[in-house]
Amino acid sequence: MPVRKGTTATVLTRALSSALVLTGLLTGCSAAGPRPAPPAPAPVAAKPSADPSAQPRADAANRAPARIPGIGPRTHGRIPDGTTQVLVVTGDGPDGNVATAALHRRDDTGRWHRTHGPWTGHNALRGWTDAHTAGDLRSPIGVFRIGDAGGRLPDPGARLPYDQDEEFAVSGTGFLGESLEGSFDYVVAIDYNRVPGTTPLDKQRPLGPEAGGGVWIHVDHGGPTQACVSLPREDMTELLRALDPAREPVVVMGPAQVLAG
Repeated sequence: MPVRKGTTATVLTRALSSALVLTGLLTGCSAAGPRPAPPAPAPVAAKPSADPSAQPRADAANRAPARIPGIGPRTHGRIPDGTTQVLVVTGDGPDGNVATAALHRRDDTGRWHRTHGPWTGHNALRGWTDAHTAGDLRSPIGVFRIGDAGGRLPDPGARLPYDQDEEFAVSGTGFLGESLEGSFDYVVAIDYNRVPGTTPLDKQRPLGPEAGGGVWIHVDHGGPTQACVSLPREDMTELLRALDPAREPVVVMGPAQVLAG
């Protein structure tokens, strides 16, 4: 078969050109100059931190505690299951008579939040005891229900049953010579050796008169009490308006180191 003129030369020329191009690709350059760089990939959005503990730490920072701060497991175990409102009264020592109070509420998740306070007031002259007797001048330590209120003055907006009565009038002087007048303008009965559901003035003593009684939260008169807890007048009215019988409130009271147990 006849061969067209110039075919062999063309083939050789093309083969040589292909070899030069291949050589250029392998060395990163070509006779025409540097090979253009491939286009840069599109930027990718940064991914969230892969640290699995980051989110739990953030959640924990905003999460209320499952136990009231300062209240230890033994004391917390004495709070009734149905109670979702707790007034904590913390003494400054077993023999101290200055106290701090704060009201806490438990939410639907079981977490506790401080809603009112802290307030500074007083407890009994000689401090605290877990075996209170009449006239020992110590406040009883424990967890007690609070469900009845009253006072010499009209109801300031309490949700608890409130008994206004002139029998709440008091006179005389306290241990520091301060006037006691007005101390019982507002009171909340602590269910220690009393019949719940009655006026704070009720004199029944289920444990007997030797165990003491008439232990109240009342208006502070500027000095220690005989057995009660006292709070400044404005704080008493705030407490009366906040206590909700539907939350089955209790008071947890005693020296800080005892309540921490």
